[in-house]
Amino acid sequence: MTSAISVDNLAKKYLLTHQAGQGSYLALRDVLAEGVKSFGRRVIGKGSGDRSRSMEEFWALKGVSFEVKQGERVGIIGRNGAGKSTLLKIISRITEPTTGSVRLRGRVASLLEVGTGFHPELTGRENIYLNGAILGMGRGEIRRKFDEIVDFAETERFLDTPVKRYSSGMYVRLAFAVAAHLEPEILVVDEVLAVGDAQFQQKCLGKMEQAGKEGRTVLFVSHQMGAISRLCGRAILLGEGAIAVDGDVESVTKAYLDAALSAGATSAERCPDPDKPHQITGVSICKGDGTAISGPVGVDEQLAVQVRCRLQTPLPGGYAVLAVKDLKGEYVLFSDSRDHDGSATYAGAGEISATVTIPAPLLAPGRYSISAYIGRPPTGTVDACIDALTFEVEDLHGVRSSRPGHIYLPLQWQQDAPSWR
Repeated sequence: MTSAISVDNLAKKYLLTHQAGQGSYLALRDVLAEGVKSFGRRVIGKGSGDRSRSMEEFWALKGVSFEVKQGERVGIIGRNGAGKSTLLKIISRITEPTTGSVRLRGRVASLLEVGTGFHPELTGRENIYLNGAILGMGRGEIRRKFDEIVDFAETERFLDTPVKRYSSGMYVRLAFAVAAHLEPEILVVDEVLAVGDAQFQQKCLGKMEQAGKEGRTVLFVSHQMGAISRLCGRAILLGEGAIAVDGDVESVTKAYLDAALSAGATSAERCPDPDKPHQITGVSICKGDGTAISGPVGVDEQLAVQVRCRLQTPLPGGYAVLAVKDLKGEYVLFSDSRDHDGSATYAGAGEISATVTIPAPLLAPGRYSISAYIGRPPTGTVDACIDALTFEVEDLHGVRSSRPGHIYLPLQWQQDAPSWR
């Protein structure tokens, strides 16, 4: 079978600039500003000036090689920072590799970030035609697909509204509908679908399944192992920029989950992004009494999860969400900070943290992952930290291990007298 994607010895290097005595992150604007300053210093003959900065090489990808056959649906999985998004950006021609090459056979439609490929000042209608033109399609071809795209996205009311006024969910619905319906030979989708609601996610998975059956190639990045298992027949596990495992979905997802659990991390920190006004900076887990977790926790032990956020600007009506998923990526528990009294948790700017307690006994023995989200009405999610941590619940006495299901709640039973004679 013909290869749709051929990746050969791909590598991508970034240069990270560090300020001496400071752990600050430099945005693109800082790099550009420093370049202008350096040029000015050279022109007036003052040398390099400030030598307190140090440069560090960071290889996001290292020697990645694989092929994807035409019509194959391949899942790309890995921990945060493994190189998944960098790989998809290179395949989508958004980023140039440092070394290596990518050969594509056919048109590529990518959905990597909310708003990718959309012009914010143009309306939804205009952006549909713009994206079609970028894919090399004529107006007649786009017009034939137009109604189908709008129906799928469910954005007819806002079709003539500039997309800069769309919520993140509306952005994703329209962007996916455009990418999937304009019949590219290769469809590349990142975790961005996590922004949409559960019903729309299922709709998207169905559309990607259909695309594969029609002979189109699908590359799908997701932390939801259930979605990967449903859609893909093959998966590639990335670790520290290199391919760790490449094979059938079951064995690759098991390797991913085993590695995540064996790491035993109880805190996940994220590098601050100055371009994000609202960001989750970290997620931590411990026992309910504050003691650290050093292994599996008992079914009778409470858990406490802390979500830390940095808000550069106020987030009116803001809220936080905690999600617990099983090994297959299916939601077991979903808690919203507004649940207890309906009020918002976050509003003012600054460094904020919130802790939620998972009572015991609640979770049945098994392995679970924790994801955190922050959002605001009506736009929904503004930042997400997917599968930040993993943990294992163990039945130390062997009483409940044989019971099916994920939730264990001791319910009250009352025996009624028989009403028959």
